[in-house]
Amino acid sequence: MIANFPFRPFLRLVPGLALCLAVTGAAFALQRAEEALFGRAWLEALVLAILLGTALRSVWTPQTRWFPGIAFSAKFLLEVAVVLLGVSVSAATILAAGPWMLLGIAGVVIVAIGASFLIGRLLRLPVRMALLVACGNSICGNSAIAAVAPVIGADGDDVAASIGFTAVLGVVVVLGLPLLGIALHLDGLQYGTLAGLTVYAVPQVLAATAPLGSAAVQMGTLVKLVRVLMLGPVCLLLSIMAPRLREETGEMPPHVTAGDRPRPGRPALHHFVPWFIAGFLVLVAARSCGFVPRALVAPAGTAATFLTVVSMAALGLGVDVRSVASAGGRVTGAVVLSLVVLGAISLALIRVLAIAP
Repeated sequence: MIANFPFRPFLRLVPGLALCLAVTGAAFALQRAEEALFGRAWLEALVLAILLGTALRSVWTPQTRWFPGIAFSAKFLLEVAVVLLGVSVSAATILAAGPWMLLGIAGVVIVAIGASFLIGRLLRLPVRMALLVACGNSICGNSAIAAVAPVIGADGDDVAASIGFTAVLGVVVVLGLPLLGIALHLDGLQYGTLAGLTVYAVPQVLAATAPLGSAAVQMGTLVKLVRVLMLGPVCLLLSIMAPRLREETGEMPPHVTAGDRPRPGRPALHHFVPWFIAGFLVLVAARSCGFVPRALVAPAGTAATFLTVVSMAALGLGVDVRSVASAGGRVTGAVVLSLVVLGAISLALIRVLAIAP
């Protein structure tokens, strides 16, 4: 009787999905404990989820029955989260920055991705790992890594290493950037632009700009939103390149990955434009045209955050700690050097545009 039950495929997902949700709950609990003890969360739930998942995976090898739910969480739920990110982006807000600022931000992102990818390859990082680090540093940190991973078929080890090192450096940037702004005698608008171009997550931008006043906060948030919007075009471009990036084989099954790697050959149309990238762009357009009620923006953002954390827990559960550790030094070097280059490019843009109150 159960064999003919219409939800039987879903039942296969329950063990792994429940495990990912349990790790997610623990991650959010630890984040709240940080906030209660220190007044802020030094490590967000997204990072804690992948760390907890990795720690659990290092002491326990899940049996086959856990894999379907873990794979579902690592791939499909992550793609849904990317789609929901489109609700938080409005073209009207972005256009208010002016054409030269918009072009400048786009130029910084493009140059930074190219420079970061080159640095990663010079440090002998694999192509997918170098792309994850480049996109994470240049666009929006963990969210960009999470969005790009399924497009290029990056596996759990690549994502875990990229997010782990990027997250740690993100905390350092939030703490150290205000000191740099003061040392360089930047005013609120200039510093807000620098923070928006270099800090990874929107909440981190708010934390990094708050010490220099409301002008810095507003400019930083606006620049950051424009930077986040680059995620769609970048993912679209990478999806066109994806067949070449995803032809590598040789992984021993079963292995949890952030995206399926198709067989070599002529790719299908949906490989050029993945459904979740199309969904992201549709929601951006819908938000910009006023079709998305304001009351839904915050819940959509919350849902996207939650699903991303669940996905990171799943990726952590599929991580081979030895692979992450072996790439540690090179990934750290790539992330640090890429961030330095991004900062230099951002300061150059501020000077070229003569940003001033």
